[in-house]
Amino acid sequence: MYPVELTTPISKDLTDFGFEGLTQPEDVEGVLENKEGTVLLVVNSVCGCAAANARPGAKLAVTAGKKPNKLVTVFAGVDKTAVEKAREYLLPYPPSSPSIALFKDGRLVHMLERRHIEGNSAQAIAHNLVQAFETYC
Repeated sequence: MYPVELTTPISKDLTDFGFEGLTQPEDVEGVLENKEGTVLLVVNSVCGCAAANARPGAKLAVTAGKKPNKLVTVFAGVDKTAVEKAREYLLPYPPSSPSIALFKDGRLVHMLERRHIEGNSAQAIAHNLVQAFETYC
């Protein structure tokens, strides 16, 4: 677990932007079991690629036209049980943080793993997500 002094500002980067922070497994289940609409899930992280690419890319994507009905986030290394529950919904993908997933009607339809995030710009990540939003939202 990371110190709260470190993680609070990182978490607020998304929650202040309109993402709902899911901290309990029940929260995750309640959102991802919904069989109607679209949900964007960001598995947040303290790593540099989350700050430089994933969080800015996700925020940029949701300002560019079509967007998911719901924006949520869990924090790897902080919300342990919520992240474990979220990762059940992300199967068959292996645990990855950061990562960004799009669900439609309760089904995972698009996934960006860390390997898709690391080394790409926030703009490239946003472009990838916007294309998924155009298809599924």
